[in-house]
Amino acid sequence: MPATGDRPARVRPASRPASRPASRPARPDGAAGAKAGRAGRSGAGVPPQAAQTHVAVFRSSSGLGRPGAAWARFQRGLARPLTPYYLLLGSSAMILGLGLVMVFSASQIEARNDGLPFAYFFEKQLTSVVIGSGLMYVAARMPVRLHRALAYPLLLVVIALLVLVAVPGVGTSVNGNRNWIRLGGPVQIQPSEFAKLALVLWGADLLARKQQLKMLDQWKHLLVPLVPMAVLLLTLVLAGGDMGTAMIICALLFGLLWISGAPMRLFGGAAAIALGVSAVLIVLVPHRLGRLDCIGATHMPANGSCWQAVHGVYALAGGKLFGTGLGASIEKWGQLPEPHTDFIFAVTGEELGLAGTLSVLALFAALGYAGIRVAERTKDPFTRYAAGAATTWIMAQAVINIGAVLGLLPIAGVPLPMFSYGGSALLPAMFAVGMLLCFARSEPAARAALAARNTRARGRLLGLPQRTIARLGKARRRRER
Repeated sequence: MPATGDRPARVRPASRPASRPASRPARPDGAAGAKAGRAGRSGAGVPPQAAQTHVAVFRSSSGLGRPGAAWARFQRGLARPLTPYYLLLGSSAMILGLGLVMVFSASQIEARNDGLPFAYFFEKQLTSVVIGSGLMYVAARMPVRLHRALAYPLLLVVIALLVLVAVPGVGTSVNGNRNWIRLGGPVQIQPSEFAKLALVLWGADLLARKQQLKMLDQWKHLLVPLVPMAVLLLTLVLAGGDMGTAMIICALLFGLLWISGAPMRLFGGAAAIALGVSAVLIVLVPHRLGRLDCIGATHMPANGSCWQAVHGVYALAGGKLFGTGLGASIEKWGQLPEPHTDFIFAVTGEELGLAGTLSVLALFAALGYAGIRVAERTKDPFTRYAAGAATTWIMAQAVINIGAVLGLLPIAGVPLPMFSYGGSALLPAMFAVGMLLCFARSEPAARAALAARNTRARGRLLGLPQRTIARLGKARRRRER
């Protein structure tokens, strides 16, 4: 008899089934076993109706037959580590290629009217693209710390060039704006275009240092010296009359403040000051005030103003869905001013139609999405600020240019990034894209994926077996991580 308080012993019921069979069937071996295994894997001996039912059940359970499966695969593709890198590389290459084609088409009549060869502007743009491709490659292969080291030297050089623009005999005027420096012959540069890149690098380096010192919680450290330096650049740019570049520099400043987590009341005060200064500058210059009257204009006023805005709308309307054909634009025959620079998007809409303009918008949307992905996924403060500011610069300039062509914004005289004619605007923009490629490659997951891909490529060149290549790729990926 058990003692009082002891638990009764557990008795296993006799009717409980055994957890595993008492004996296993004999495992086939040799040739018979291999034949049986192949038969089992191939589905031999299974009735056709049962096999079809099994496939249908598998497809319904896995979601392969549903419309959402394609969207799920698309989302998985976007989540891959190298997706931003390939989006940046592919979209920028297609923008440059299509831009070269449209510059060649839109600039022929303009070159002929100036007594120049038909391919004059195209050849200069092609030369700029070749030089810019070298800059993009160098920027993509540079380490992040070297980009950061360029911040202060580039800013000092840009300020010196902007001061030289105001020196008589050094700076030259183009279309009423004194913001060019002639280097000899037909070669000239616009320092205000390089001021955007300088502000991106210097602002990102400044905010990254202050974040590491935990100083961004105080508004005075957030604004000083970032805002005074931006105001200095704005003053030098506006001294030459370049209102469009000044708008983009303002957008860059607001982008840096937004990424750094500035409070909304600070944005409200800065926006009020910017609007007040812009209103004063617009009122002081009569032709700027007249551009506001051309927003949404579809008919020519009696005084002949809004000529460029109205003919830009005419070009877009004449293209319809698929355009009049490459090279068949009518508006570029002297009706539309600046068809290869500020209003190249209008010529694109006339010759390639709505399909062509939507393609350009999709390419810029892909570029902007990739830049945002790079900025949000990195843990390095400098990379986050620089990637966000560079993306803000390119997208704000594209919106201002396209909005002016569509008649939604006043004409600001800014080119479409990497699409319009102009080497001074093209070179810093391509360097900025190369910098984004560098940041996209620098992520740990992307670096591991690139290392594994390079290992697989070398294995295929050496003729190694597929299993060996896969094993080497996994080992390389683990080492990189």
